[in-house]
Amino acid sequence: MRDPMLTLDGLRQLLAEKLQALYVHVEDESHRHAGHRGRHQGAGGHYRVQVVSPLFTGKTLLQRHRLVYAALAEQMGQSIHALALQTYSPEELPASEMSHIEIA
Repeated sequence: MRDPMLTLDGLRQLLAEKLQALYVHVEDESHRHAGHRGRHQGAGGHYRVQVVSPLFTGKTLLQRHRLVYAALAEQMGQSIHALALQTYSPEELPASEMSHIEIA
């Protein structure tokens, strides 16, 4: 059953804390997946997540995604059905982009 306590802000805060993130942006895209085969009532939401974290420095894309999934292990398959991830280390973003993002 979908966790009624998980909000976009709650998901953002969870990722910020567990990943020591400098920036977290979460979009709920569940409405885009309402008709697909794996989507049914209570299956959890679909989220697009962007995270900038120093923990990602020197990590492969797979290692970064594993860190995110580990941070959300309790929510996966319950309040979260699917994630679209964009993961960056602080060094990968130009200074001009870092100045525009909100710090978590």
